[in-house]
Amino acid sequence: MKLNNGFKSVFVQPLSYITLSIITTILISPSVLAVTAQNYLHSPKTSADKFTGQENFKTREQKLAQLEDSVVQERSQFIQQANALYSQGNFKGAEESLRKFLKKFPEDSFGHFQLGNVLFQQKRLDEAISSYQEALRLKPKYALAYNAIGIVYASQSRWDEAMVEYRKALEINPDYADALTNLALSLWQTNKRDEALASLTKALNIFKSQNRKEKAYQVEQILQQIKNSDNPGVS
Repeated sequence: MKLNNGFKSVFVQPLSYITLSIITTILISPSVLAVTAQNYLHSPKTSADKFTGQENFKTREQKLAQLEDSVVQERSQFIQQANALYSQGNFKGAEESLRKFLKKFPEDSFGHFQLGNVLFQQKRLDEAISSYQEALRLKPKYALAYNAIGIVYASQSRWDEAMVEYRKALEINPDYADALTNLALSLWQTNKRDEALASLTKALNIFKSQNRKEKAYQVEQILQQIKNSDNPGVS
């Protein structure tokens, strides 16, 4: 299915900016530390621990805090470096940085998600999907990863498959406005005009409530274009 000429330019821009939005969402959260901290604090006490009591517990806490600070700082440096390279358009460099990061932190779902974004920008679509799927294996309720897979499918005009992924993201987070917008664009491509309008309207209200003015404006433009179109999206 193809867009008519009057709508094509309007479609391409929103898909582009939504794709970029998933890549620039850099979260420096120390999720990788959760298991380490839990194991450390709940490990069986040694004989020495029984004699030192509270003082030894504080020592363990201090050591754990130092370990966390060190790991968080290292993780942050890797992610910031990859993000800087991506911002410069150096996708190959960003990929190398992320692969080094994942070699050290192989269980970091966010790292796999970011690698998928970088691979997508290099048009290595199958590899991008594999990275997103690995992120989902590590974090099954990763709405951003489902949305990202949908974007990859949409870039190949695989609209039905894209919609499946967007809906998975929305099952996790019904107020995920980016996924609602992407779903609407795929619905429009498959001649489901009323459903597309409903999804876009919901996305618009959420963007407004979040004070995300740029995205709200872009969704308003898409809504207006659909409403003014005599042809419901396909030729």
